Amino acid sequence: MPELPEVETTVRGITPYIEGQPITDVIVRDSRLRWPVPEVLAQRVIGETVRSVRRRAKYILIELTQGHVMVHLGMSGSLRLSSPSEPPSPHDHVEFEIDGGYKLRLRDPRRFGSVLWVEGEPDEHSLLIHLGIEPLSQELVGSYLYSASRRRKAAVKNFIMDSRIVVGVGNIYASEALYHAGIDPRRAAGRISLLRYDSLSSSIQKTLRDAITAGGTTLRDFVDSSGNPGYFRHDLEVYDREGKPCFRCGREIARQVIGQRSTYFCRRCQK
Repeated sequence: MPELPEVETTVRGITPYIEGQPITDVIVRDSRLRWPVPEVLAQRVIGETVRSVRRRAKYILIELTQGHVMVHLGMSGSLRLSSPSEPPSPHDHVEFEIDGGYKLRLRDPRRFGSVLWVEGEPDEHSLLIHLGIEPLSQELVGSYLYSASRRRKAAVKNFIMDSRIVVGVGNIYASEALYHAGIDPRRAAGRISLLRYDSLSSSIQKTLRDAITAGGTTLRDFVDSSGNPGYFRHDLEVYDREGKPCFRCGREIARQVIGQRSTYFCRRCQK
């Protein structure tokens, strides 16, 4: 599933090509996504100019004059720029024609993604209003995590993956950040000190920034807006390395299911 770094990579990839450009046409080849593509989509966006593109959690918000197109990539989706001569694939379900020659296509083989039309402030939309802070913002500091975690018995890995606390720390990046912070992912969130949360907040931000720089992590089928895979998988130090030696101490990396997700960690380096 595309996570925050993959979505951020997509936003940065498409913005230079669509920002400031009018949308000249919309083609909906299959409206049966996670939620049906609104019938009014073409009516609302054709002729509108793209004012900005940004990310909120794992949603892509394309701001137009009268509202926003809100895109989610789902389990296997990608938002790609194509040339006018490139034919659509069978899984290119929604296409925006951009003045200047590009086509912006949502390719989603499993159809768990979505394309919605939002009028008004998108951050007040029911899908976004309950989300926590952005992990790359100045709000993510140790004192915030420490305060939010008091009296919580849940594992710290589940805590930092809770989108009501902080958005976008997916399974891969949670395992990596906890490893770099030296924190056992099984520990109760409420039993971790402020000093260690200072380290964890920095590790989360560094892990996500490194992943964005590398274009995201391709474990199955993520590609960026140009169809290129992400390369952060080559930098993973614990995730999907069960039985392989820890890069720090040499002990075998362990795997345990926490919150129904595979978690990878070093029993010696993470306390």
